Amino acid sequence: MTTAAVTPAAPPAARFDRRLIAPMILGSVLNPINSSMIAVALIPIGIALGAPPSDTAWLVSGLYLATAVGQPVVGRLVDTYGPRRLYLIGGVLVGAAGLVGTFSPDLWVLVIARVLLGLGTCAGYPAAMYLIRRSGAESPAGVLTALAVSAQTISVVGPTLGGLLIGVGGWRTIFAVNIPLAVACLVLGARRLPRTPLPATRARVDLLGIALFTVLLTTLLLVLMRPAHWYLLPITVLAGAALAVRELRTPEPFWDLRVFGGNLPLLATYGRNLLSYVIAYGFIYGFTQWLEAGRGLSASVTGLVLLPTFVAAMVVSTLTGRRAAVRGKLVVGSLVQVAGALLLLTAGPHSGVLLLGAVALVAGVPQGLNGLANQSALYHQADPARIGAAAGLLRTFMYLGAIVAAAANGAFFAHGADTTGLHRLALFLLVVAALLLAATVADRSLGRVGTKKG
Repeated sequence: MTTAAVTPAAPPAARFDRRLIAPMILGSVLNPINSSMIAVALIPIGIALGAPPSDTAWLVSGLYLATAVGQPVVGRLVDTYGPRRLYLIGGVLVGAAGLVGTFSPDLWVLVIARVLLGLGTCAGYPAAMYLIRRSGAESPAGVLTALAVSAQTISVVGPTLGGLLIGVGGWRTIFAVNIPLAVACLVLGARRLPRTPLPATRARVDLLGIALFTVLLTTLLLVLMRPAHWYLLPITVLAGAALAVRELRTPEPFWDLRVFGGNLPLLATYGRNLLSYVIAYGFIYGFTQWLEAGRGLSASVTGLVLLPTFVAAMVVSTLTGRRAAVRGKLVVGSLVQVAGALLLLTAGPHSGVLLLGAVALVAGVPQGLNGLANQSALYHQADPARIGAAAGLLRTFMYLGAIVAAAANGAFFAHGADTTGLHRLALFLLVVAALLLAATVADRSLGRVGTKKG
């Protein structure tokens, strides 16, 4: 009697440890929730502290400036020391920022609190991407989707939550809420994140590169926020040139430009992320301020008007998240952003709530597509050994987009968040959306991301 050959069973695919999901998501949403809640607080803070929109815009830019610089640094440290240590340090900083903001006596102390928040929220996202990559899971689409959906959902529900908090306890509550969030991070991080042994050799931090990048961003931001500071442009250019020379020559650079040169698809993903978030945050901050100052709605009602943005983003992300291909998502997301900018041009001081809700609904669709698609593209394009730093840079370009958006809002609303300023902002966003669409269509490498061949 012959015996049929038995084919050895394939080893089971690695499964992601679901106990990590809660601390990963909580750490990753700390920045989006603080980014979006502040949108409905800018007008109340300005009134309470006697500050114009051009000054309160620093509450947005201060956080993003700190985070744009801090994300690549922390991402690199996560790759070296593991996620747990950096995650817990970040939680401590977030709690401290909550305390400083809650008891702040003036605007510029609030800006310091926002800078602390920016630094404290740097670890969550790189730590999450590190854990996903190192898990060995064969198909991480579900975890990546959960990460993206949570961040996007929090980004757009933030104004609604912020409006409710302000309605209950005033604008200081949007700072105070960070205290229990920080405690939750510390408890979950300490109990669930894996311990990582210290490396045999101590990592070298490129302090000069960090300093040059900080000078580059700070001077550029000052020029964008107040064109009267045009004389700082030569410093911006010199800092950029010095940064490029430094990063190409040092063996352990803060911003590895050589990786960019050898990975153009990844560089294109960073560029798309920047353009996507110029539009997303331009809308969140601009439309929100106009609803309060130009349309005359309260912070609580404004938050409710923006609720369709949250619903649309959540539904779209959930329905499309497990589809690995990204090109179609980015094309549709860009087209809808063009439509959203055109629709924003129709808003006026007498617009009905239904029209305003429709504007918010349309704005939510690309938020459910673009961020998720760019995150998936990075996961496939980045060097696995540098996933923390690569993820940090993805967030850096997101924050650069937010900085540009904040500067645009400061410029177009220099004399108040009126309808004329809103329409000028809409035209600006229309141009950026057209650039994003063109960049997406021209990038042929996207067709291979998430496919069996890619």
